[in-house]
Amino acid sequence: MDKLMELASTLVSGAVIAVLASWLTSRARNRQEQQAEIGALRAQADAMTVAVAELQAAAAANKLLWEGPAERARSYLLALMAYVGGAARARIAGGTDAQSLQAGAGRAAELLSRERVASKQSTAAVREPLTRAATAAAPLMRCSDPAVATATEHLLNALPDVEDTARLEVALNAFGRAVNAATAPRMSRWARRRAAPRA
Repeated sequence: MDKLMELASTLVSGAVIAVLASWLTSRARNRQEQQAEIGALRAQADAMTVAVAELQAAAAANKLLWEGPAERARSYLLALMAYVGGAARARIAGGTDAQSLQAGAGRAAELLSRERVASKQSTAAVREPLTRAATAAAPLMRCSDPAVATATEHLLNALPDVEDTARLEVALNAFGRAVNAATAPRMSRWARRRAAPRA
């Protein structure tokens, strides 16, 4: 009978140890998967933030180079100088008034056309960062945390109107808060129970 009790005790303790080991292994695996998901979410959020910053920089450079009042004035001044120069060259070559006006207009149109092409190329440079932002947003839109998915959607909707910096900053801040909340360390049930105020 003692042998039977000893055998039963051994079997029970072995079963308890097996259950405990299985539970600990499962918990460690779940925690590791959770940490991997948090790391992936942080990397995706960083890629999105970098893409937004690149888009803002490209838009600011485009505005500075091509859309400012000084640049527009410079373009008009150059067009005027090209017009006058073309007209003078045609007049010197013996052309009539009408021919000199046409030659001047042609030179001005040529200059403005080149300026327009360069401006369009600069604006097209904004398309690449916008594409990167959309690519970075794709996995975030599928995030299991609905706050992150919603904040990403709002940020993505704010990107095309990059000139509205207030809206973009609000969307970017909301995105950052949602990602921080989603990646914050989660307390265990035991820690939450201990931290809960006792009534």
